[in-house]
Amino acid sequence: MQLLHFGLFLGIYLAALLGNGLILTAVAFDHRLHTPMYFFLLNLALLNLGCISTTLPKAMANALWDTRAISYQGCSVQVFFFLFFIAAEYSVLTLMSYDCYAAICKPLHYGSLVGSRACAQMAAAAWGSGFLNAVLHTATTFSLPLSKPPSISSPSLDLVVAVLYSVVPAAMNPPIYSMRNKELKDALRKLFGYIYSSLIIGAKS
Repeated sequence: MQLLHFGLFLGIYLAALLGNGLILTAVAFDHRLHTPMYFFLLNLALLNLGCISTTLPKAMANALWDTRAISYQGCSVQVFFFLFFIAAEYSVLTLMSYDCYAAICKPLHYGSLVGSRACAQMAAAAWGSGFLNAVLHTATTFSLPLSKPPSISSPSLDLVVAVLYSVVPAAMNPPIYSMRNKELKDALRKLFGYIYSSLIIGAKS
């Protein structure tokens, strides 16, 4: 069972790294994607990578070594970063919704509502609100006496729910929010073509 859990977590982690990594590379590589929508998508990909990297490596190590141990300090750090990335991710998703609203409902004012300066300020606010939320919740949680109460559900169900909430979104966000996008697909094809051409030229030289 431990090896099965490790393989499952590893597959999800690699899928998340690949999907979000492709988004980051494509947006940075193609100047046509330097727009508010893809700027927010880039922030979402960064947050997805941070969120899944906070939990899955430790979960894979525990599954591989058949242990559930984590230090008090390690637990507090993990809780802080998980809350930070999750809260900031919700804020970025809200900004993406606002960007769509402005583009559809107020196209004439879109440039002023979602300009480059406004995008930077909104993104900074999203990351800042995530940090503040994480500080407050982590400090409150670890200031209380810990008493780790018995669950009313089975351990297997607890594991499934935890994976669905903390792991799966980071792997599924890339195909949901971007991989069906024609502009992003074109950017990825262009990127892969550039890499392939570079490899061929390097091999010939």
